[in-house]
Amino acid sequence: MQNEKETADVALGIRRRVFEHAMRNNGGYLSQACSAAEQLAWLYNEELKLGEPTLPMIPKPFGGVPSADNPDYHTGAGYNGPFEPGYDRLFIAPAHYALVAYATLIEVGRMAPEGLEMFNKDGSSVEMIGAEHSPGMEVHNGTLGIGLSTGAGLAWGRRKRGEKGRTWVFMSDGEVQEGQTWEAVQACAHHGIDSLFAIMDVNDQQCDGAMSSVMEVGDIRQKFISFGATCVEIDGHDLSAMRDAVKEPHEGKPLIILARTNPFHSMSILEERFPRLHYVRFKSEEERVRMNISIAADLGVEPIDLRH
Repeated sequence: MQNEKETADVALGIRRRVFEHAMRNNGGYLSQACSAAEQLAWLYNEELKLGEPTLPMIPKPFGGVPSADNPDYHTGAGYNGPFEPGYDRLFIAPAHYALVAYATLIEVGRMAPEGLEMFNKDGSSVEMIGAEHSPGMEVHNGTLGIGLSTGAGLAWGRRKRGEKGRTWVFMSDGEVQEGQTWEAVQACAHHGIDSLFAIMDVNDQQCDGAMSSVMEVGDIRQKFISFGATCVEIDGHDLSAMRDAVKEPHEGKPLIILARTNPFHSMSILEERFPRLHYVRFKSEEERVRMNISIAADLGVEPIDLRH
């Protein structure tokens, strides 16, 4: 499914939707939209080979957990199309990027805009922290460092079954603080799994503040190479760099793209809050109004009418 919109326009649309949602709900995951919009826009609008969605454009309510008494249970992966051998699969490893992921689905025509109105509502499948039943999600990953392992296991299984589709993982840099990430790379290198691809939003901040204040991680690219991956480091706001990076030869190895990003890119006023940008909740109505005006100007839209 190829969307007719230019990928840069998709990225801008993602940010505008997240901005509007945050303003109307007194806060939101703004910095994730700042840093990751180009990556998710590129994946969905250009790079991923996906079939047509198999789930309703307006998400159904939460349908309960899988069990023998719940035969109609399904994951949210149907928004990425059917599970067929030639199609790609995508895991969103950091589940707190869910708001940005939902906005992406809307921008590329895979989910109706009404779906975002269900965000974080009781009984909704459009979870604040994406779960396996949430739109575009197939498993619940964390961020606990298990996303790449999940992708590696699926890629290995798909190779066993002779499937040609790739397995993609969208990651955040906090995951390199978890040992399981490195075990996954090492396992892929050992088994020669080169159908696993990952792009990592390296924005140098996480839930508890700056990455460096939580745990120094050193040279991430060199570490990935040492553990057996092919790793390319790019400007994560440069779509051309992504298009080039995915072509990097990596026979017998997973390909990891480190996308260096700015967590207040296109919303410059957020720098005031750096590095505490994980979830931006406005401290006062005055700050909300000020951010509304500033971000709207950055994004080229009118400020949100906060009276409604």
